[in-house]
Amino acid sequence: MKILILGGTGDARELANRLVAKGHAVTSSLAGRTSDPKLPQGAIRMGSFGGIPGLAAYMRTLGTERLVDATHPYAGLISINAAAAAQLTGIPLIRFMRPPWQQQKGDNWLTLDTITEAATALPPAATVLLTTGHLGLQSFLERDDCRFVVRLIEPPSFDMPSHAKMVLSRPPYDLTGELALLSREKITHLVTKNSGGGQTRAKLDAARQLGVQVIMIARPAYGPALEVSDLDAAMLAVESGALPTS
Repeated sequence: MKILILGGTGDARELANRLVAKGHAVTSSLAGRTSDPKLPQGAIRMGSFGGIPGLAAYMRTLGTERLVDATHPYAGLISINAAAAAQLTGIPLIRFMRPPWQQQKGDNWLTLDTITEAATALPPAATVLLTTGHLGLQSFLERDDCRFVVRLIEPPSFDMPSHAKMVLSRPPYDLTGELALLSREKITHLVTKNSGGGQTRAKLDAARQLGVQVIMIARPAYGPALEVSDLDAAMLAVESGALPTS
């Protein structure tokens, strides 16, 4: 089967590897934002498609039989385009979406819809661990009445202002390290997206233990798709177009 995976996540890479091992012709499309990404097995495509028409045309040319959206839950436009292109071409769309984190007893969460709302919600003099990535970063940094510790995988294209400190690192993170970071930097607020998964969950556990306020940016809504939340269900959905019955 010819399968196009919109990837860029560890889950997408593992899914591609499994499908290739079973003999499928898999092409993984990566946005190209990371300079040295870990590549899955199978064919690789880098860069944008040129909107919905470009993605639809590419799938037709490739002879795609399944489209898999395994991008980050906040990938945004590509997930919207995937749903539209799948409807336009009639190619089945499987969306691999990790379950969101759920608030637990002792958590102090404020859930908001947008980055702009999150930046506005920060009180003056807050010391913030910011883990929302590059998109919308300037909205936070305009708040020069707050101090920011900005954790990124790769540096942005601009210098950090004097009220912000950049920390470059890659997940996974553990509880010991997250407790140390929050304590050392005297963090009062954690701003994050509800990405789900275990690799970055420790920051929420550390925030709970230390009484740190969490501002959680909710997931966007995307179009129709056969949605799965683990690799086994994704394999079944891709190969048979069905979900597990139990």
